[in-house]
Amino acid sequence: MEDVFHSGKFSHGKQVGQLEAALADYTGARHVIGVNSGTDALVLLLRACGVRPGDGVLVPAYSFFATASAVVLAGGTPQFVDIDPRTYAMDPAALKAAVTPRSRFVMPVHLFHTMADMAAVTAVARQHGLTVVEDSAEAIGMRRRGVHAGLHGVGGVLSFFPSKTLGALGDAGAVLTDDPEVAATVAALRHHGRRGRTLNNFPAISTESALPGANSKMDDMQAAVLLAKLSLLEEHIARRAELADAYTARLRDTPGIIRLPRTTAGTPDGRDVSDDRDVYYVYLIETEHRDALVDHLDRQGIGTEVYYPVPLPHQPALAYLGHRQGEFPHAEAAARHALALPFHPDLGPDDLDRVCDVVGSFLAGTRTTA
Repeated sequence: MEDVFHSGKFSHGKQVGQLEAALADYTGARHVIGVNSGTDALVLLLRACGVRPGDGVLVPAYSFFATASAVVLAGGTPQFVDIDPRTYAMDPAALKAAVTPRSRFVMPVHLFHTMADMAAVTAVARQHGLTVVEDSAEAIGMRRRGVHAGLHGVGGVLSFFPSKTLGALGDAGAVLTDDPEVAATVAALRHHGRRGRTLNNFPAISTESALPGANSKMDDMQAAVLLAKLSLLEEHIARRAELADAYTARLRDTPGIIRLPRTTAGTPDGRDVSDDRDVYYVYLIETEHRDALVDHLDRQGIGTEVYYPVPLPHQPALAYLGHRQGEFPHAEAAARHALALPFHPDLGPDDLDRVCDVVGSFLAGTRTTA
């Protein structure tokens, strides 16, 4: 951070370039382009992949709003797909049924702790001539068949929002891709559409703009923080796995819980699965008593997060698409039942035990009085 202060270059400078190189080494991506948020990363990636006005982009019905809003901001039309309740990712069978003549892209989302079934998603995409773009904002460190999340299609993204597995002190994001043309276009779009070398290049702020780009440069202060934290990422991922195992061991037989997280890395299908890895971003349970449990935990001083109380097709901003309740039963069930418990690498065993004690006693009491 002191180096940033002394350089006088506070965005789109040397630290951003160093972070891009470090992330390329970590993920295996040929190109990493740092931008100012995970949301902008999605918008710019979709634009660089050629989304045109009215193009259908198939997305899961259950995700953070940016999954759908990025499609709209890029000029496309979201086409929603119900989820697999085990993974919270789009269900490949539902995806196949949701394809229409307008569909040109499919954008699976890797949510919470595990990846979408990319083998099945890409098979449907090949059958229907769809371009695969990944919303891998939460998925740093996740891999299937040795390939990092975001690199199973044309490209993907990372979010470095402070709560993420690798978090900055504010907003920051990145695009991952192996396609040099997509990378060059994203790099131009993030800096007002200017082609050529702009990173850490003061004269480039006055060059011509070849594309209608945006001001989506990453701040060097965020890049400096992320570079420092990247050295701890594997340690933090391992700690998250320990915490998830401890939660599951404590809550496995708790009455009133519908579902605990289920990993899909290493699911046997006749292949070597040693190069698969899930990463716990949050620890999510499902219970029919979700809202009452939230209130009870809050009164006990225990914070939680509801992911996501309104499925994407029913968001007010997307009402013009005309979807009705009941169209996406698994997404709607998750929206009613899912709850994230306290989860971060610094969570101590006493804290975890207290959370489990309060959850268990409340749900046991709810069952007794039901």
